[in-house]
Amino acid sequence: MKIRQITVTPVAFHDPALLNAVGVHEPYALRSIIQLHCDDGVVGLGESYGDDAFLALLGAAAEAITGLDVFHLGLIEQAVARVIGGGAFADSHGLTGGSSSSKTVLSVFSAFEVACLDAQGKSVGRPVADLLGGAVRDRVPFSAYLFYKWDGHPGAAPEDGDDWGAALDPDGIVRQARRMIDRYGFGAVKLKGGVFPPEQEIEAVLALRAAFPDLPLRLDPNAAWTVPTSLKVAEALDGVLEYLEDPTAGIEGMAEVARQAPMPLATNMCVVAPEHLAPGLRQRAIGVLLSDHHYWGGLRHSQQVSALCANFDVGLSMHSNSHLGISLAAMVQLAAATQHLTYACDTHWPWKREDEDVIVPGALSFVDGAVPVPQGPGLGVELDEDALARLHRLYLDCGLRQRDDTGYMQRLHPGYTPNTPGW
Repeated sequence: MKIRQITVTPVAFHDPALLNAVGVHEPYALRSIIQLHCDDGVVGLGESYGDDAFLALLGAAAEAITGLDVFHLGLIEQAVARVIGGGAFADSHGLTGGSSSSKTVLSVFSAFEVACLDAQGKSVGRPVADLLGGAVRDRVPFSAYLFYKWDGHPGAAPEDGDDWGAALDPDGIVRQARRMIDRYGFGAVKLKGGVFPPEQEIEAVLALRAAFPDLPLRLDPNAAWTVPTSLKVAEALDGVLEYLEDPTAGIEGMAEVARQAPMPLATNMCVVAPEHLAPGLRQRAIGVLLSDHHYWGGLRHSQQVSALCANFDVGLSMHSNSHLGISLAAMVQLAAATQHLTYACDTHWPWKREDEDVIVPGALSFVDGAVPVPQGPGLGVELDEDALARLHRLYLDCGLRQRDDTGYMQRLHPGYTPNTPGW
């Protein structure tokens, strides 16, 4: 089953003014949609980053793998490595840790691996989870992903606004959580921190604990704190947090905090590529790994990482960036077939407008905080060509070509400098 043609379509969708340690989300998120056309008429779907630099890498890799068999994933990965390896880094998308040539190759390969698995599943009439060894769960739990946020983007037109309102203090965070939980039924809650002084974010977490006494809570300041500050926060939230995510920068810093913190430390910043696994495990820097198939090399590589985590008694969850339905479907298929998934996964899904996606509605839904695994072949989702055209037009019209949270914040507030690590 040979790859006859690959189409990569950049798209944009509205993104609220979500604050983080390095700035604020721009008004639009960028993604790429991959259509992998096979010689028997099957079309496999993938989704990944949509920055200019990454689109260029996808284009080069697409040309290199055209003509290969979709079942020969090892040869496809080798072809991607030949054209991408040693090239410019283009794998820093949001707060996902440092760049490296290996991480860039895996990021590019992942987009095509998912599309190949989708095509494989469609050709044999089985879900992708079956190609990964079979589902061990029929529903995948996710956590509410809370953000400090502005009421809207400055100067945005009414039709480009959002209806979530501002969340800049503990009361606002609790309101946001209550709305998200009421709507989606989430059974765990994560707060994106690193925005305000740690004392204020501790107060917000304690307000969440008072409002939701039985739900697991997480806090992620994206390495905004020094080691001493991380330890002070960990002590203040002892018995409150399920885990503390990336309180400080680097494997060495995380290991120092981990030796004294009363709760597990999680990461999607200090262990983000294969070369980080050995030092991270050897130094016991983390208790939970937040994997992400977009930069760990796809679904099969992510399962290999899961096996390592299980062997070394490291918990496993799943990192999220702003995404559409194809990525969510891939996350669900992977999580369904991954036995060692010990924590509810992250997702940005609630921050996306319901009418902005590239898949036909109905295949994915949240029920009591979890997504039932689609039972259709492949990823279990179908591309909506009209919706794809609309979001591609939005990409062309919006003018954004790369994500730059810091640059956007500096345009709005000249003199702004990320405070990482500053507290």
